[in-house]
Amino acid sequence: MNSTTSTNKKRTIKLWSIIFWLLVWQGLSFYIGQEILLASPFSVLSRLTNLAITLNFWTSILFSLSRILTGFFLATFTGIIFATLASRFRFIEQLLVPLILFVNATPVASIIILLLIWFSSQPLSIIISFLMVLPIVYTNVLSGIKSTDTKLLEMAQVFEIPMGKRILYIYISQIFPFFKAACLVGLGISWKSGIAAEVIGIPRGSIGANLHQARIFLATSDLFAWTMTIIIISTLFERIFMFLLTQAMNRLERV
Repeated sequence: MNSTTSTNKKRTIKLWSIIFWLLVWQGLSFYIGQEILLASPFSVLSRLTNLAITLNFWTSILFSLSRILTGFFLATFTGIIFATLASRFRFIEQLLVPLILFVNATPVASIIILLLIWFSSQPLSIIISFLMVLPIVYTNVLSGIKSTDTKLLEMAQVFEIPMGKRILYIYISQIFPFFKAACLVGLGISWKSGIAAEVIGIPRGSIGANLHQARIFLATSDLFAWTMTIIIISTLFERIFMFLLTQAMNRLERV
């Protein structure tokens, strides 16, 4: 059994475990006895159902989804380009080291506040998602390129295999596990950082703005309902994206 299969089994969520934690949640809510402090699962589900039939709910999801995914895909594309150039030109890798270290070491809140000084809140989640995902994709892809089997590359050179086929059959297959891991981590980070940026920047019509409003009015049920929405959307997109990515790789291997 390969490592990918083992990882997928480890990440599988069992129904009984969900029920267990829902019961724990319900028990704590009942014990506290104040919905304003900890809303019960039933009140959250009821509120989520009511929100789901409103136009604002879906437009907010579309607003945040489009911006966070734009930042993610831009970071993915840029990270691959930077890693490719850095693997070929040593000075580019050295040039990017301070940038990657700066982004990794700087608190997300500090970057968000700084960006709010320079830009409006509307593109904030795009920029934050981009900045948070870029180092992950860059470092993973660069590691994948550097770990490519040199014997395979030497063999390709001896047999004068065209560069296109080298990229397809050697580089991509060797780099894919690193890239897949980067996407898996990057998707989660992009959602967390993107929503955090919206909560601070409060762009109108975003999920973050709704979370901020729920906090202002102490609407705990709304807060939990929007949080559940974020979890559901991010999990669904992660599963769909990783499935399509794996299918695309399988097709390339059959070419």
